[in-house]
Amino acid sequence: MSYFVELVDQRLASLLTPARRDWLRSPRTLLLGFLGLHLLFLFALLPTILTGRVLGDLPLYRVWAEQALVYNVWQGIDVEWVYPIGALVPILLADAAGPLLYQLLWFVMTMALNAAAVGILTDWGRDRAGYRAAWFWLAFSLVLSPVGLLRLEGLSAPLVIMGLVLVARRPVVAAALLTAATWIKVWPAAVVLAVLAVGRRRTSVLVTGGLITAGIAAAVWAAGGVSFLSGFVTMQSDRALQLEAPVTTPWVWLAAMGQYGTTIYQNHAIATREVSGPGAAFAAAAMTPLMFLVIAGIFVLLLAALRRSRDNAQLVLMGALALVTTFVVLNKVGSPQYMLWIAPVVAVGVAHDWVAWRAPAYLMLMIGGLTTLIFPIFYLPLVHGDAGAILLLTLRNGLLVVLLGWSVLALWRTALAGSPASVSLRQRAGSRGLATN
Repeated sequence: MSYFVELVDQRLASLLTPARRDWLRSPRTLLLGFLGLHLLFLFALLPTILTGRVLGDLPLYRVWAEQALVYNVWQGIDVEWVYPIGALVPILLADAAGPLLYQLLWFVMTMALNAAAVGILTDWGRDRAGYRAAWFWLAFSLVLSPVGLLRLEGLSAPLVIMGLVLVARRPVVAAALLTAATWIKVWPAAVVLAVLAVGRRRTSVLVTGGLITAGIAAAVWAAGGVSFLSGFVTMQSDRALQLEAPVTTPWVWLAAMGQYGTTIYQNHAIATREVSGPGAAFAAAAMTPLMFLVIAGIFVLLLAALRRSRDNAQLVLMGALALVTTFVVLNKVGSPQYMLWIAPVVAVGVAHDWVAWRAPAYLMLMIGGLTTLIFPIFYLPLVHGDAGAILLLTLRNGLLVVLLGWSVLALWRTALAGSPASVSLRQRAGSRGLATN
């Protein structure tokens, strides 16, 4: 790993001269980069917007919005729903100007939240230390744009960035952002767990999050949908192994090699590709208990590391990375947008300490690039068992395992021996609200 990091560092050092680095740390350059990237996104989406169509998961979101606003059938209230009830808010907001402008409003929401995330990462251009993180986030957004612009993760990810940056100096605001993100998609709960385990403002976060959650539950109860409040949990329990999940990789190879009884098939009920074969059902049943067992182990490791670590913000971020990556690696369900669960934590880590976080940053850019190659570019060959496409999937999933191992090893070393504190790094982070999580 160190050789790989040093090699990338050398290449970047040769490309980014001091003058170029100063140019990239200019607020004007960052603003132009942000606007240029999102203009590129808008240009790519323009044919879809002008014809009133939608892409990705948005056709399904638009149907749900129309069912609620036109037919008074509310997902998560009148019927069981695969998402937490908070996901209704952006899904309905995108339909505020009618179904024909759904794609445009979704893009506007994504751009606005990305702008806020970049602004908070850099303290609205005043903190030069946050520019690397902002550029990392923009680069990753570009690499994963085929899914990031068309999924709920494109909205929840910047909320998590803002919440992690603000958790020390504005714990109530941070808790509100993280709780909102969790009620849109479940994965930010892993970030909240890390904050509650070792964060210094855990009480404020817990109370604020609890009050917001209680308010949401009360609103759903008043609407008559309390029986479906946890439906997003139960609806996932009987899923089979999904094609792109890391655990599924051996069965994908077996299916490609024609192993008897092993096949890649379409689950029409939930519109996804799954894999069956010898032992696949057992693996699917075992993954959720295994995931929670590993999460419990990481939680204990965090508590042990808390006694030795002098850099509390680093510990929160490392814990969040380990927990979120566990959500991805040990999940029987796997989708390309899951990479947007991990990248926000890495972005805030880069803002906190570039030297410590450059390895996961490089890994995430590679993982993002491979993910886009897998979906949408080579997805059909993958479904049909093409060896090259499966090799890409195997490499991507292998890098995810490496990232999980890196984060757990970092926590393990901290728990055993402690980590040396860097006063300058803590002071720099403290001025931005990161050092006293």
